[in-house]
Amino acid sequence: MRQEEIWDADTARRYDTPGRGMFAPEVLEPTVERLAELAGDGRALEFAIGTGRVAVPLAERGVPVTGIELSPPMIDRLRTKVDEATIPVVVGDMATAVAPGRYTLVYLVFNTISNLLTQAEQVACFRNAARHLGPGGRFVIELWVPELRKLPPGQQATVWHSEPGYIGLDTYDVLRQHVVSHHFRFDDGRQAQLFRSPHRYIWPAELDLMAQLAGFALESRHADWAGAGFTAESRSHVSVYRLPPDR
Repeated sequence: MRQEEIWDADTARRYDTPGRGMFAPEVLEPTVERLAELAGDGRALEFAIGTGRVAVPLAERGVPVTGIELSPPMIDRLRTKVDEATIPVVVGDMATAVAPGRYTLVYLVFNTISNLLTQAEQVACFRNAARHLGPGGRFVIELWVPELRKLPPGQQATVWHSEPGYIGLDTYDVLRQHVVSHHFRFDDGRQAQLFRSPHRYIWPAELDLMAQLAGFALESRHADWAGAGFTAESRSHVSVYRLPPDR
Protein backbone atom coordinates (compact mmCIF):
# COMPACT_ATOMS: atom_id res chain seq x y z
CA MET A 1 0.00 0.00 0.00
CA ARG A 2 1.41 3.36 -1.04
CA GLN A 3 0.65 6.42 1.08
CA GLU A 4 -1.05 8.12 -1.88
CA GLU A 5 -3.46 5.19 -2.08
CA ILE A 6 -4.22 5.21 1.65
CA TRP A 7 -4.91 8.93 2.04
CA ASP A 8 -7.43 9.14 -0.78
CA ALA A 9 -10.67 11.10 -1.11
CA ASP A 10 -12.69 8.54 0.86
CA THR A 11 -10.22 8.56 3.76
CA ALA A 12 -10.11 12.37 3.74
CA ARG A 13 -13.90 12.52 3.86
CA ARG A 14 -14.02 10.26 6.94
CA TYR A 15 -10.91 11.60 8.68
CA ASP A 16 -12.36 14.38 10.82
CA THR A 17 -14.30 13.33 13.92
CA PRO A 18 -15.17 16.66 15.56
CA GLY A 19 -15.18 16.45 19.34
CA ARG A 20 -14.19 12.77 19.40
CA GLY A 21 -11.02 10.69 19.24
CA MET A 22 -7.98 12.75 18.32
CA PHE A 23 -10.30 15.74 17.80
CA ALA A 24 -11.53 15.61 21.40
CA PRO A 25 -10.78 18.81 23.36
CA GLU A 26 -8.79 16.91 26.00
CA VAL A 27 -6.49 15.64 23.22
CA LEU A 28 -6.29 18.69 21.00
CA GLU A 29 -6.07 21.53 23.50
CA PRO A 30 -2.87 20.40 25.29
CA THR A 31 -1.28 19.73 21.88
CA VAL A 32 -2.00 23.23 20.60
CA GLU A 33 -1.00 24.81 23.91
CA ARG A 34 2.40 23.12 23.94
CA LEU A 35 3.13 23.85 20.27
CA ALA A 36 2.20 27.50 20.69
CA GLU A 37 4.58 27.70 23.64
CA LEU A 38 7.41 26.15 21.63
CA ALA A 39 6.79 28.33 18.57
CA GLY A 40 6.97 31.51 20.65
CA ASP A 41 6.93 34.56 18.38
CA GLY A 42 8.13 32.58 15.37
CA ARG A 43 6.62 30.59 12.53
CA ALA A 44 5.65 26.91 12.58
CA LEU A 45 5.82 24.28 9.85
CA GLU A 46 3.71 21.13 10.11
CA PHE A 47 4.87 18.02 8.26
CA ALA A 48 1.87 15.99 7.02
CA ILE A 49 -0.62 18.73 7.88
CA GLY A 50 -3.59 16.63 6.76
CA THR A 51 -6.98 18.28 7.21
CA GLY A 52 -5.60 20.83 9.66
CA ARG A 53 -6.59 19.15 12.93
CA VAL A 54 -3.73 20.88 14.76
CA ALA A 55 -2.74 23.63 12.31
CA VAL A 56 -6.10 25.40 12.25
CA PRO A 57 -6.44 25.93 16.03
CA LEU A 58 -2.71 26.73 16.25
CA ALA A 59 -3.12 29.44 13.61
CA GLU A 60 -6.15 30.73 15.52
CA ARG A 61 -3.81 31.15 18.49
CA GLY A 62 -1.81 33.61 16.39
CA VAL A 63 1.03 31.29 15.29
CA PRO A 64 1.75 31.59 11.55
CA VAL A 65 1.54 28.02 10.21
CA THR A 66 2.65 26.51 6.90
CA GLY A 67 2.15 22.89 5.95
CA ILE A 68 3.59 20.11 3.82
CA GLU A 69 1.15 17.40 2.75
CA LEU A 70 1.36 14.48 0.31
CA SER A 71 -2.40 13.99 -0.20
CA PRO A 72 -4.37 16.48 -2.34
CA PRO A 73 -7.72 15.15 -0.97
CA MET A 74 -6.57 15.92 2.59
CA ILE A 75 -5.59 19.43 1.49
CA ASP A 76 -9.01 19.84 -0.13
CA ARG A 77 -10.61 19.12 3.26
CA LEU A 78 -8.30 21.65 4.90
CA ARG A 79 -9.40 24.24 2.33
CA THR A 80 -13.01 23.94 3.54
CA LYS A 81 -11.74 25.40 6.84
CA VAL A 82 -9.10 27.97 5.87
CA ASP A 83 -7.74 29.45 2.66
CA GLU A 84 -4.22 29.36 1.23
CA ALA A 85 -3.41 32.80 2.56
CA THR A 86 -4.21 31.71 6.12
CA ILE A 87 -2.33 28.39 6.04
CA PRO A 88 -0.14 27.89 2.94
CA VAL A 89 0.51 24.24 2.00
CA VAL A 90 3.24 22.73 -0.16
CA VAL A 91 2.21 19.48 -1.88
CA GLY A 92 4.90 16.85 -1.38
CA ASP A 93 6.62 14.27 0.79
CA MET A 94 7.61 15.41 4.27
CA ALA A 95 11.07 13.82 3.83
CA THR A 96 11.95 15.89 0.76
CA ALA A 97 9.50 18.75 0.06
CA VAL A 98 10.70 22.28 0.84
CA ALA A 99 8.53 25.12 2.14
CA PRO A 100 9.69 28.72 1.69
CA GLY A 101 11.28 30.63 4.53
CA ARG A 102 12.71 29.79 7.95
CA TYR A 103 10.85 28.54 11.01
CA THR A 104 11.36 28.36 14.76
CA LEU A 105 9.32 25.14 15.00
CA VAL A 106 8.71 22.10 12.82
CA TYR A 107 6.29 19.53 14.21
CA LEU A 108 5.04 16.07 13.27
CA VAL A 109 2.14 14.70 15.32
CA PHE A 110 0.10 11.54 15.86
CA ASN A 111 2.73 8.94 14.88
CA THR A 112 3.01 10.24 11.32
CA ILE A 113 6.79 9.84 10.97
CA SER A 114 6.12 6.08 11.01
CA ASN A 115 4.27 6.48 7.68
CA LEU A 116 7.76 6.64 6.17
CA LEU A 117 8.54 2.96 5.71
CA THR A 118 12.35 2.90 5.65
CA GLN A 119 14.96 4.10 8.11
CA ALA A 120 16.58 6.16 5.33
CA GLU A 121 13.34 8.06 4.71
CA GLN A 122 12.89 8.72 8.41
CA VAL A 123 16.44 10.08 8.71
CA ALA A 124 15.75 12.24 5.64
CA CYS A 125 12.70 13.62 7.44
CA PHE A 126 14.89 14.80 10.32
CA ARG A 127 17.30 16.39 7.88
CA ASN A 128 14.42 18.09 6.09
CA ALA A 129 13.23 19.52 9.40
CA ALA A 130 16.73 20.85 10.11
CA ARG A 131 16.82 22.42 6.64
CA HIS A 132 13.75 24.52 7.49
CA LEU A 133 14.82 25.68 10.95
CA GLY A 134 16.88 28.64 12.03
CA PRO A 135 19.56 28.42 14.75
CA GLY A 136 18.11 27.01 17.95
CA GLY A 137 14.99 25.81 16.14
CA ARG A 138 12.99 22.86 17.43
CA PHE A 139 11.57 19.71 15.85
CA VAL A 140 8.73 18.07 17.80
CA ILE A 141 7.61 14.49 17.22
CA GLU A 142 4.66 12.67 18.76
CA LEU A 143 5.09 8.89 18.42
CA TRP A 144 3.88 5.67 19.93
CA VAL A 145 6.16 3.18 21.68
CA PRO A 146 6.19 -0.24 19.95
CA GLU A 147 4.32 -2.76 22.08
CA LEU A 148 6.47 -5.77 21.30
CA ARG A 149 6.38 -6.91 24.92
CA LYS A 150 2.78 -7.93 24.25
CA LEU A 151 3.87 -10.39 21.55
CA PRO A 152 4.39 -13.90 22.96
CA PRO A 153 6.66 -16.23 20.96
CA GLY A 154 5.11 -17.12 17.63
CA GLN A 155 2.38 -14.47 17.75
CA GLN A 156 2.40 -11.64 15.21
CA ALA A 157 -0.61 -9.52 16.20
CA THR A 158 -1.92 -7.53 19.17
CA VAL A 159 -5.34 -6.02 19.81
CA TRP A 160 -4.59 -2.52 21.05
CA HIS A 161 -8.15 -1.23 21.38
CA SER A 162 -11.62 -2.74 21.55
CA GLU A 163 -15.00 -1.10 22.14
CA PRO A 164 -18.54 -1.56 20.83
CA GLY A 165 -18.43 -1.06 17.07
CA TYR A 166 -14.63 -0.92 16.80
CA ILE A 167 -11.58 -3.17 17.03
CA GLY A 168 -8.01 -1.98 16.42
CA LEU A 169 -5.21 -4.49 15.96
CA ASP A 170 -1.62 -4.39 14.75
CA THR A 171 0.26 -7.09 12.83
CA TYR A 172 4.04 -7.04 13.15
CA ASP A 173 6.98 -7.90 10.92
CA VAL A 174 9.75 -7.63 13.52
CA LEU A 175 12.50 -8.36 10.99
CA ARG A 176 11.78 -5.15 9.06
CA GLN A 177 10.32 -3.16 11.98
CA HIS A 178 7.06 -2.95 10.08
CA VAL A 179 3.56 -2.94 11.50
CA VAL A 180 0.18 -2.73 9.78
CA SER A 181 -2.63 -1.14 11.78
CA HIS A 182 -6.07 -2.59 11.08
CA HIS A 183 -9.16 -0.59 12.05
CA PHE A 184 -12.42 -2.56 11.97
CA ARG A 185 -15.69 -0.64 12.31
CA PHE A 186 -19.01 -2.42 12.41
CA ASP A 187 -22.63 -2.22 13.53
CA ASP A 188 -25.23 -4.88 14.25
CA GLY A 189 -25.08 -6.19 10.69
CA ARG A 190 -22.84 -8.87 9.22
CA GLN A 191 -20.47 -6.53 7.38
CA ALA A 192 -17.45 -4.64 8.79
CA GLN A 193 -15.49 -1.76 7.30
CA LEU A 194 -11.70 -2.12 7.31
CA PHE A 195 -9.07 0.62 7.08
CA ARG A 196 -5.39 -0.41 7.05
CA SER A 197 -2.20 1.62 7.24
CA PRO A 198 1.43 0.41 7.14
CA HIS A 199 4.12 1.87 9.40
CA ARG A 200 7.77 1.46 10.33
CA TYR A 201 8.00 1.59 14.12
CA ILE A 202 10.88 3.39 15.83
CA TRP A 203 12.27 2.91 19.31
CA PRO A 204 12.96 6.15 21.21
CA ALA A 205 16.71 5.45 21.22
CA GLU A 206 16.71 4.98 17.44
CA LEU A 207 14.76 8.20 17.04
CA ASP A 208 17.38 10.03 19.12
CA LEU A 209 20.14 8.73 16.88
CA MET A 210 18.27 9.91 13.78
CA ALA A 211 18.08 13.32 15.42
CA GLN A 212 21.83 13.36 16.06
CA LEU A 213 22.54 12.53 12.42
CA ALA A 214 20.60 15.66 11.45
CA GLY A 215 22.36 17.88 14.00
CA PHE A 216 19.69 17.86 16.73
CA ALA A 217 19.97 17.17 20.45
CA LEU A 218 17.12 15.87 22.61
CA GLU A 219 15.77 18.74 24.71
CA SER A 220 12.87 16.99 26.44
CA ARG A 221 10.69 13.88 26.33
CA HIS A 222 7.31 13.45 28.00
CA ALA A 223 4.59 10.83 27.90
CA ASP A 224 2.01 13.30 26.55
CA TRP A 225 1.46 16.91 25.53
CA ALA A 226 0.57 17.92 29.09
CA GLY A 227 4.08 17.05 30.29
CA ALA A 228 3.57 13.76 32.13
CA GLY A 229 6.78 11.89 32.92
CA PHE A 230 8.00 9.38 30.36
CA THR A 231 8.53 5.92 31.88
CA ALA A 232 9.10 2.33 30.78
CA GLU A 233 5.31 1.87 30.81
CA SER A 234 4.50 4.89 28.61
CA ARG A 235 2.67 3.97 25.42
CA SER A 236 3.70 7.12 23.54
CA HIS A 237 5.97 10.12 23.83
CA VAL A 238 6.32 13.73 22.77
CA SER A 239 9.99 14.39 22.03
CA VAL A 240 11.44 17.87 21.47
CA TYR A 241 14.71 18.10 19.54
CA ARG A 242 16.69 21.31 19.18
CA LEU A 243 19.42 22.60 16.88
CA PRO A 244 22.44 24.40 18.34
CA PRO A 245 21.85 28.15 18.73
CA ASP A 246 25.03 28.97 16.80
CA ARG A 247 24.85 26.54 13.89
